[in-house]
Amino acid sequence: MRRPPNIFYGVDDKPPHGVTVLSGLQHVGLISIILVYPLLVTREAGLSSQASQDVLSLSMIVLGIGAILQVLPRGFIGARLLCPPTFTAAYLAPSLIAVKTGGLSLVLGMTAFGGVIEIGLSRVLRPLRPYFPSEISGLVVVMIGIAVGALGLRSVVGGTTSQSISEHLTVAAITLGTMVGLNIWTKGAPRLFCALFGMIVGYLIAAVAGMTTAEDFAAIHSAPFAGVPGIGHLGWSFDLGSVVPFLVAAFATCIRTMGDVTTAQKINDADWVRPDMRSISGGVLANGLSNITAGLLGTVGVSTYTSSVGLAGATGIVSRRVGFAIGGIFIVLAFLPKASAFLVIMPGPVVGAALLFSASVIFVNGLQIVTSRMLDARRTFVIGLSFMFGLAVDLQPQSFAGMPAELLPFVSSSLVLATVSALLLNAIFRLGVRRTRTLDVVPAQFNAVAVEEFIEAQGASWGARRDVIERASFNLVQSIETIIDGCNPTGMLTIEATFDEFSLDVRVSYEGAPLDLPDKRPTNEEIMASEDAQRKLAGFMLRRHADRVAATHKDGRSTILFHFDH
Repeated sequence: MRRPPNIFYGVDDKPPHGVTVLSGLQHVGLISIILVYPLLVTREAGLSSQASQDVLSLSMIVLGIGAILQVLPRGFIGARLLCPPTFTAAYLAPSLIAVKTGGLSLVLGMTAFGGVIEIGLSRVLRPLRPYFPSEISGLVVVMIGIAVGALGLRSVVGGTTSQSISEHLTVAAITLGTMVGLNIWTKGAPRLFCALFGMIVGYLIAAVAGMTTAEDFAAIHSAPFAGVPGIGHLGWSFDLGSVVPFLVAAFATCIRTMGDVTTAQKINDADWVRPDMRSISGGVLANGLSNITAGLLGTVGVSTYTSSVGLAGATGIVSRRVGFAIGGIFIVLAFLPKASAFLVIMPGPVVGAALLFSASVIFVNGLQIVTSRMLDARRTFVIGLSFMFGLAVDLQPQSFAGMPAELLPFVSSSLVLATVSALLLNAIFRLGVRRTRTLDVVPAQFNAVAVEEFIEAQGASWGARRDVIERASFNLVQSIETIIDGCNPTGMLTIEATFDEFSLDVRVSYEGAPLDLPDKRPTNEEIMASEDAQRKLAGFMLRRHADRVAATHKDGRSTILFHFDH
């Protein structure tokens, strides 16, 4: 990977200990916002306040383990990138349904089941890759960005009155303005820790505005400094009726993890062109293990946190050491109830500002992933319709209230519906898409524009990357011109293009002398001395534009193969 200019500490770098800890605290503060999810489930389960506090502490242990699993530098577990987890809405909706029908034990058992499904998916992602293309991962990231942004706006104005909304907006604006301003107009520590500084400013302004109440401080004061979380609430059960909702949650989380890891890869590599499937598979596997751990330790399901990925990109600190710091901080906080109580009282406007800060980066990265592919009519409708279906859940939730109970899990959130829609439409629209196309060219009537239009049309149909199609188009036109000028072909030239999601192979076959594709450039003197050397120069340039080339000649027929990795 080539480090982008906005990245200060790359994935393999070792930042100073102070930078590592402060960056870890930024992420912990951002991730802790979503600790409200397991608390919502415990309240639905009717647990006591002490049991709810135990669930919260155990949830922190799960978050710590998950963050460490993702950044393991060796082995097949983890994305090896800074992709810490948090609790996810994909598992929250089925958990709230399960807790009403089977209590907390059913939530825990089904969460572990979802983790097993994710582990299974992680082992078959490569053959399933045609059904999980990059543009769908990008769509998932876009929908997460919208969901995070909407959650941020609700956090700012939720529960406000006409008298207090101006105060909430003021605190959120100052907090967000501090984060963005430090990120854009400063360098060094202020930029690196812009989110942390912004949250500190937000806490102070909110305290002055009276948003942090005496009860909040009393809760912090009454909490013990250290303690071991209890496990009295633990229990596990399984219900066939809950399989579908948690199966959907596992698929949605898998897609989300794929999108987050892809985004992290893109943030880390200035020359990023394609997803690294080893890293993605390891990330999904680590998330599956985290969800099994969540079920065993008594909390709800997790997923990689797009906001943290966005925060890492925004601050320029993507070192995996930060992932270990996040894990260590969460595990320590699990045994410090007083410290965790401080995180829980974070004012809504501060929460909202932090979410909006990250949502901006997430949304744009998702758009960039979508547009990195050439989109034909099929893929345009897959992304466009799925996007609008997903938004409908947020814009018109009452329209889905009367659906059969079996379908409600599929419309539980904009992310789930958009993901399921994209997967189904992609599978349907793939029908009739031929993976091999041919074109015959008459040498005397050769039209470079027609050849370029042919390969571009196929690239859009297949969803190939733009840069690959541009290189293939260049090689096709230049090779045909060289063959016509120097190889004296008889009859038609046949172009055959084959695509399989991982590579693009373009073959040009004809009756005539073979085209020389030397791996060494002819000297300037040789080029000036003969036309043969000029053709060798053209062959040398064609070789350099492809990832692999091959030339064969048999029974008077020559074939040139240009292979492009995808």
